[in-house]
Amino acid sequence: MCEVSEKDLYAVLGASPSDSAQQLRHRYQQLALKYHPDRLGGVCSSEAESAVKKFLEVDAAWRILGDQNTRKQYDLQRRAQELKQDWPVDSTVHLEDMTWDRGECVYTYSCRCGGSFEVSMEEVKEETERRQQDNEEEEEHTGVVLCCDTCSLSVYVTWSLHSQTHI
Repeated sequence: MCEVSEKDLYAVLGASPSDSAQQLRHRYQQLALKYHPDRLGGVCSSEAESAVKKFLEVDAAWRILGDQNTRKQYDLQRRAQELKQDWPVDSTVHLEDMTWDRGECVYTYSCRCGGSFEVSMEEVKEETERRQQDNEEEEEHTGVVLCCDTCSLSVYVTWSLHSQTHI
């Protein structure tokens, strides 16, 4: 199984995750020809060393992205790593500004992309209880970060610890 490395393998090849296998192969071949040790000729030793490192990096990226199975594994691990990152919060939304869906028992808020942010009543209650138990400094508000179900935007949803929510 391949490990997600520090460097993005697509960036090493100057490619995109949406590129086809043929496009990746073409990028690999271009870079391999450019940095291959046999093609360096009379360059100084520091340039040659740098080119060899680049060639090995390109070759390692191609070994993973060039095979359909290892590429799929890499993409899954890459996506999991992205989801673990703290996303920048686009805006703050107050719970009372969200729409209550009685049938689904969730609060929803529309994203500018057309998707939505959702938080369940259960999540609101759990976060409120957790904050009230852990709270040493009498805070007035708490909240959670929600990601859009369609795009990469996220919002911070806040509410008063002392407010009554729908039941």
